[in-house]
Amino acid sequence: MLAVTPQARAADGTTRASEFKLSNGMDVVVIPDHRSPVVTHMVWYKVGAADEVLGKSGIAHFLEHLMFKSTDKIPVGEFSKIVSRLGGQDNAFTGNDATAYFQRVSKDRLGKMMEMEADRMVNLRLDEKEVLTERNVILEERRSRIDNNPSALLDEQMNAALYLNHPYHKPVIGWYREMAQLSRQDALDFYKHYYAPNNAILVVSGDVTDAEVKKLAEDTYGKIPSNPAVSSVRHRPGEPPQLVARRLVLKDPRAGNYLMQRYYQAPSYVTAKPGEAEALDLLMKIAGSGSTSRIYKKLVVEQKIASSAGGDYSGYGLDGGTISLYGIAADGVPLEKVEAGIDAVLADIVKNGVTDAELTRAKNSYLADYVYDSDNQATLARRYGWNLAVGRTVAEVEAWPDNISKVTTDDVKKAAAQYLDIKDSVTGYLVPDQSGVAQANDDLPPPSAGGVLR
Repeated sequence: MLAVTPQARAADGTTRASEFKLSNGMDVVVIPDHRSPVVTHMVWYKVGAADEVLGKSGIAHFLEHLMFKSTDKIPVGEFSKIVSRLGGQDNAFTGNDATAYFQRVSKDRLGKMMEMEADRMVNLRLDEKEVLTERNVILEERRSRIDNNPSALLDEQMNAALYLNHPYHKPVIGWYREMAQLSRQDALDFYKHYYAPNNAILVVSGDVTDAEVKKLAEDTYGKIPSNPAVSSVRHRPGEPPQLVARRLVLKDPRAGNYLMQRYYQAPSYVTAKPGEAEALDLLMKIAGSGSTSRIYKKLVVEQKIASSAGGDYSGYGLDGGTISLYGIAADGVPLEKVEAGIDAVLADIVKNGVTDAELTRAKNSYLADYVYDSDNQATLARRYGWNLAVGRTVAEVEAWPDNISKVTTDDVKKAAAQYLDIKDSVTGYLVPDQSGVAQANDDLPPPSAGGVLR
């Protein structure tokens, strides 16, 4: 996977990233792209919602919000305003396994971004009033994004049922009652433990060289001492064997459609055997991705029992992935019929596999997406950052196109037979409830799916 010019990179999607480590343990990845004098600067912390202390759900996302408050050098609320005045853009997001902060600026502003990000890595100042104000903000975010959205509530309840013991069963945003109790001290404890250079990855993509990034990084992040309390291994409870399929029904008057969903536990690119995750990616591309997928063509086009249907594989979790399926019932069609239609498509793949033509189309589609995504420096930074944050390597990231190309029809059939196991699943129905009373509340178990919150 060689690329000798930026034009060649853009044409074939291959990008050779380089990496090094600062003396304090901070990992650095540089992805050169000299087509325009712009850079994307990202700092990834190897901590997310699945690392939270029991009873403190939402603290990872809460701290992400609080990181935009103040330090001794930066007044309250000024961080993003400074980036904007310098002509840049910034944002952040929290997932189950990582939290990331990023800015996109002109090349000559990169040093300033590193200076500001290094400052808030260790000098965050949390005023009690600011903390309480921001806590109200995340509670309102929870109400608007989750509590007022029936499909989001169904997703939460399904993840709570899918994971019996692993913390992926919690929502990234947190449970409302626990969020309402989060304190300044909770945020500081989380911050002081996890926000350290030896628990972070710096990714810079754009118009830079290794030497330029290394000097700037050493002058800013390199001055921060490592935190020996941060373990290089994340200790999380595992999942017991799944013995029975779970099912649930959420009735809500706000639901606009009859919706059926199913989630399966599956390995991720981190936990799968060689080739398995790639086979699962291609399996779900063929089975459920878009209007040319088997599920869509069978249920929507041919049988006309669904207005939309499909599925996906999410394979970038530290401790596992998920296969998801959905079907929105056509008018007057019971959800049981939609579910049976999806099951029939899956059963056919398990029994007969997929065709060479289907597999070739799926590979070509993925490889085309890879090339297009490689033309976007922000997407590149995110590609490398997320993978490294969950323990994968630069070499593994760059070997993905070759590994996808090696998958055979037998690999896909084997993956389908092994991981489309109903015992490892939860099936949920969302039903418009004419009584006007929603049937879900925050007392039910806890969820999460590897989702990301900004």
